[in-house]
Amino acid sequence: MTDERETPPAETLTAEQKRANVIRLAFGGSVDRFEEFVRTVRQEIPDGTGVVLRGSAVTGYRWRDGAPFDADGPGTSDLDLTLVGDAVIGLFTVTGFFVPGVHSRPLSDDDPGIAPDLVPLRETLMAMTGRPVNIQASREIVMQFRGDLMGQPYLTLVERTDSAGEA
Repeated sequence: MTDERETPPAETLTAEQKRANVIRLAFGGSVDRFEEFVRTVRQEIPDGTGVVLRGSAVTGYRWRDGAPFDADGPGTSDLDLTLVGDAVIGLFTVTGFFVPGVHSRPLSDDDPGIAPDLVPLRETLMAMTGRPVNIQASREIVMQFRGDLMGQPYLTLVERTDSAGEA
């Protein structure tokens, strides 16, 4: 568990602090394990896809109730991975969206059939981390809205490589 003195308020975290939180909280302080996680994700996503990590692994605290990461015991907090771009939207079934074609629901234990092609990646990531991993897909505009306008912190793991606009 974290001590509130270790983690500044979410809205003031720098990219370096977010990365340090993720490595400390979700990867037991191991930069190598973190980098292996990022490499695995990068190898399995479509070209041009960006990847961000959101949630308590980044901030140190649950948004909903302020509880520290892993407050319910080791490995209990999940990792919230968001894949950003056009190609990943097509990996989710038509019923797998909050906003059709724009922002998916998370692929999780609660909704395992909404993105069948991503299930092997999810299982690999959960085995690597020893904790639940949820995977969503969003278009860039959703990330801009959530991050820039709503102030929800995230850590970019993989930058988008294409410069094409979104449909």
